[in-house]
Amino acid sequence: MADAKTILIAEDSSVILNLTKKILELQKYRIVSAKNGGEVIKQVEAQPIDCVLMDINIPVKDGMECTREIRRNADPRIAQIPIIAITGNANNYSMEQFREAGVTDYLPKPLDFDALVRVVKQYIG
Repeated sequence: MADAKTILIAEDSSVILNLTKKILELQKYRIVSAKNGGEVIKQVEAQPIDCVLMDINIPVKDGMECTREIRRNADPRIAQIPIIAITGNANNYSMEQFREAGVTDYLPKPLDFDALVRVVKQYIG
């Protein structure tokens, strides 16, 4: 399992976090989590992350702000992490705005776990 891919889940709801975590662990991914935008940045800088599931409505810094910050990172390995936005109100943002911020893809809430697994596999195998 040394080559397990690591996914960072940025989500402030522990219910959604635990569920998402279980689903992805069944797919043999290693999961780390962040409850707010400040933790997201710490996590991506502390260890190799293969993909970020970014809830857009997290406290401290929202998901859009975090995404922009990751994209501006001086380390290309960090700046290029696939970021999948998860949002309960996709209508607040257009795909254009997501792209502008550097979001790789997005999933609406409530999460469809089959779609989640499919999208994650698309970016990190």
